[in-house]
Amino acid sequence: MNLRQLPNLITLARMFLTIPIVWFIYRGDYWAALVLLAIAGFSDALDGHLVRRYGWTTRLGAWLDPAADKILMLGIYLAVTVSGLLPIWLLFLVAGRDIWLSLGSLAYRHWVGPLRVEPLLISKINTFFQILLVLGAILKVGILELDPVWIQLLIAIVTFTTVASGLAYTGVWGHRAWRHLQASDGKRASPPA
Repeated sequence: MNLRQLPNLITLARMFLTIPIVWFIYRGDYWAALVLLAIAGFSDALDGHLVRRYGWTTRLGAWLDPAADKILMLGIYLAVTVSGLLPIWLLFLVAGRDIWLSLGSLAYRHWVGPLRVEPLLISKINTFFQILLVLGAILKVGILELDPVWIQLLIAIVTFTTVASGLAYTGVWGHRAWRHLQASDGKRASPPA
C-alpha cells in the first residue's frame, strides 16, 4: 500500500462509521454512538494532520474528505431527527443547504470551470455548532440533564449559521462566475491585435 493513500483509507473508515453511529442513535444506545462519534472526530483530525504534515494530498482525497463529513453529518441528523431529538424542519434545512451547494458546484463546474472550494469562516462556525447541537441533543436524552433552553439556543444558532453559510457560498461562487463571464465577454469583444 502506498502511504500517500493512508488519509483516504482513514476517511473511508470514517464514512463507514456512519452506519453503526446512525444505528446506535436510532436504537437509543447513546454511549456507543458517542464513542464512535469521538473515533470519527479523531479520524477526521488524523487524516487532516497526515495530509498537512506529509503533503499526502490526492484528487480522490480532495473529494472524499468533504463527502465523508457530509455523509456522517447528514446521517447523524437523520438519526437524531427520526429519534425525535430535533425538529424535522432543521433536518430539511441542513440537508437542503448541502443539496443547494452541491447543485451549485456542479453548475459552476459545468458552465464556468473548475471550482476551488475554500471553507469560509461562517461554514466552519456552522459545522462547529451543528456538531455541538447533535452532541447536546444526544447528551440531553441519554446521559446528562441539560436545560432545554440550551438546545433551543443551539437550534437558533444552527438555523442562522446554516442559512448564512449557504448564502455566503452562493455569493462567493456567484461573484466568481460573474467575473469569469465578464472576463470571457471582454476577450471576445476585444479586437485582434
